[in-house]
Amino acid sequence: MKRVAVLGGGPAGAHTAELLAASGLETILIDEKLAWEKPCGGGITYKAYEKYPFLFESRTPKKIVTESYIGAHKVGSVKLKLNQPLLIFSRLELNQMLLDRAENAGVQIEKERVTAIEEREQGWTLKTKAGSIEADYMIVATGARNPLREVGTQWTPQDTMVALGYYIPTNQEHIDIQFLDRLEGYIWIFPRAGHLSAGICGRGETAQQLKLRLELYLDEKGINWKQGQLYAHMLPSLSRAHWKTNRVAGKRWMAVGDAAGLVDPITGEGIYYAMRSADLASRVIRSESFDPATAAGVYRSQMEDDFLLDLEFGASFAQKLYLGRFFFKSIPSCIVGYMNRSPKLYELMQDIFSGTQDYISLRNRVFRSLNGSVNESVVNFIFQRIIPEPPVSIRATAR
Repeated sequence: MKRVAVLGGGPAGAHTAELLAASGLETILIDEKLAWEKPCGGGITYKAYEKYPFLFESRTPKKIVTESYIGAHKVGSVKLKLNQPLLIFSRLELNQMLLDRAENAGVQIEKERVTAIEEREQGWTLKTKAGSIEADYMIVATGARNPLREVGTQWTPQDTMVALGYYIPTNQEHIDIQFLDRLEGYIWIFPRAGHLSAGICGRGETAQQLKLRLELYLDEKGINWKQGQLYAHMLPSLSRAHWKTNRVAGKRWMAVGDAAGLVDPITGEGIYYAMRSADLASRVIRSESFDPATAAGVYRSQMEDDFLLDLEFGASFAQKLYLGRFFFKSIPSCIVGYMNRSPKLYELMQDIFSGTQDYISLRNRVFRSLNGSVNESVVNFIFQRIIPEPPVSIRATAR
């Protein structure tokens, strides 16, 4: 193989390009914006920086956050001390750091927009405003708004959610997470270096309705959102049925990150899956046994072994978790309300925040651990109602 083209300069594209170039492959990264800001929180979980320590060790400005307040409708909020800190970057600075690493590894970076792709017998011709670029293989890292319909995830309206937020020039030291009544989503306030990322993500409501919910919450918190800059974005949020048919690779191409729909269907977290899919895609391409005819199947199989089946299972109960009711209360309100009454539930929430608790084994963990008191038994009953029994075919993948 002579050249790999990476389309997109976000975390997934930049990390894939770095790994390919570091292995000696000629790699070109093409993106019309390169580093840019996004409303999404920029949070890096322990699961991510444990596997990719440079995220923690880099000198890029970041907040190291050890406390979060989790709130829900009519029950107030609970202070959660994080057993593993959360790192929070500005998305602009995170993207730039990853692009710098790619360039230092030897990646050729072009600030161009790919307007069309044409498949050749042995590769691709990529059309840009400045001309065309030839490549033998292609990594699609164009994000959720992928304009190239021939490659990457094929969206339906049911497979996305809206994320919008304000970049607000003020400070706080903790995270706020607020669950709202009858919304499949939540509000977040993430402290970054020098500003806040305050936003909302959800489905089933218009962007304007979500924006009004967010602004009302910020007004109640005394945070002046009117001095902030508004950003909006689309997030993948695949249904369980779509996970089974999700188009993540094909002949001489693989999709990574948001372009492959790789976002947690419950938390909306995507940076870990951007980095991890980049890692797996680059391993397949760098393998001595690499064969363009079979690479797509190998890539999908490796992702299933690693995390795809867990995301698919999470999608099976995401809606029930957000919109389900128990004695006239929302499920999030029940969970928040019981956190101070159950040390084991509190510990479970710590592990969910750190990313170390998967979805496939969640039901079994709840069944085994939340049964020592009346309060814990109630929480156990709630979880058993909303989380289905994992199929035998995927149960063995649980950590």
